[in-house]
Amino acid sequence: MKIPTHVGLDQPLLLTNHARPRTRRELIAQGFKAGIGTVMGGSIASMLASSPVFADLSPDLQDLLEGCDIKSSGSGTIPFICFDLAGGANIAGSNVLVGGRGGQLDFLTTAGYSKLGLPGNMLPGQTNAANVGEGGGTAGHFFDDRLGLAFHSDSAMLKGIIKRTNALTWANTQGCVMAARSENDTGNNPHNPMYGINQAGADGSLLALIGSQSSESGGNSMAPAYMVNPKVRPTKVDRPSDATGLVDVGDLTSLLAPDETVSVMESMYRLSSAKLSRAKPKLTDANGNLLPEADAALRKTLGCTYLKSAYLANAFGQPGVLNPLKDPAITSIFPEGINKDGEYAKTASVMKLVMGGFAGAGTITMGGFDYHTGDRTTGEMRDYRAGECIGAVLEYARLKNSPVMIYVFSDGSVFSNGMPDMAANGKGVWTGDNQQTAAAYMLVYNPKGRPALTHQDPNKTYADRQIGYMAGSGDVDTSSSPIANNVNLLVETVVLNYLALHGRQGEFGDTLFPKQGLGNATSRDRLTMFASIK
Repeated sequence: MKIPTHVGLDQPLLLTNHARPRTRRELIAQGFKAGIGTVMGGSIASMLASSPVFADLSPDLQDLLEGCDIKSSGSGTIPFICFDLAGGANIAGSNVLVGGRGGQLDFLTTAGYSKLGLPGNMLPGQTNAANVGEGGGTAGHFFDDRLGLAFHSDSAMLKGIIKRTNALTWANTQGCVMAARSENDTGNNPHNPMYGINQAGADGSLLALIGSQSSESGGNSMAPAYMVNPKVRPTKVDRPSDATGLVDVGDLTSLLAPDETVSVMESMYRLSSAKLSRAKPKLTDANGNLLPEADAALRKTLGCTYLKSAYLANAFGQPGVLNPLKDPAITSIFPEGINKDGEYAKTASVMKLVMGGFAGAGTITMGGFDYHTGDRTTGEMRDYRAGECIGAVLEYARLKNSPVMIYVFSDGSVFSNGMPDMAANGKGVWTGDNQQTAAAYMLVYNPKGRPALTHQDPNKTYADRQIGYMAGSGDVDTSSSPIANNVNLLVETVVLNYLALHGRQGEFGDTLFPKQGLGNATSRDRLTMFASIK
């Protein structure tokens, strides 16, 4: 048997059964182009605000911030970060368990698991002597529930998560997997939930959202068309210098002490306001008639510009406010150095903005997941690094004493023909694309304790952590749930569960998303997996 050779972690994937990549999406999926991180913001003016921890303006000016639409803090909603694994990554079976009608532990057939890359001696229900003592209540088996959600015990993605976290993080994490078919290798999957999360209330003091690409969705995949807010556009952030470069406080802070800089800017505001109050109205229409409303609006705009400058100098005059390299919590998660790997740097920059309250939600796009290269090791390496980045977000949430919701998805998936790759513990090589084996999952961390589930499973088959199911063959049963064959509804379900974490799932229907397709309140309750943690 020819021993397969794997492709290096950051090497591009040269796939004989694919045409030469031409589009941005194809380049990212095959690893020819990095999956950059981007920041999505509404306007220049919206960038001139900060977190309340830095606010120290004079009290009379502090009271004017709201009138000038300067946000001194985020919306107070749960931080949200999603991972867009471009190219069609494996999620079901070899990473997160997806079972039959009865839940995650309603095991599939041997042939079904073979299609999902698991050999006959690594089936989830089998005894695993090497796993004794691991995986919480699943000791001795090939599944691991330390994160609440059941993973395969040899999951590369789980191993990456575990590397960057500790037992305190695991104990307060819960998850849900969704059996949901999506198209292979296409940006036309409306997978990206960012606009919906923003519409549900997520906002930051500096930016509304963080995205992954300079696209309408801010990610590799599209967003549902009816959720798109044209006021929110992407701004690139994929390294610490991009995060710190979001705000320029000018040269004044290098000449004066921070408190002196703020005083100068406050004085400029007071002088300008005084001059504006004495100026006579001058705005007129074509007939020479005064326009008092337009004149008042102009005066307010000019006055607020100086107030925003004062607030900006105060909030960001100190170096390191937005710099993940200066954050001891982040550097402790990546002791080898944030800049050792571009994906680490991107993840650190995005989670710094989101978890710090500067942005309400964010997407991290990771490329190179079109990894059906005739071996298994290539995909294992990339899944492991994705897990490291997911784990870093969970661990940072613990260190910040903050909740977080994570959503992991990919455009399509892969399948195995069962041929083993001995360099990957004998697991099956990834042979080609297969949209029928696709899945996505959510993880939630709550510093107050593991999040409760709304549908408790008395049989402990983990049916309460799975939406939809797979047939024994390892294919998604497209009749198993409304979202099983509809990516738009998959996104709606993610947003619904985000609202549920705030105890606001009742607002999903007519109030926030009147065009939703999940049905009435009873139907939506079946798709609501998480209880409130607010």
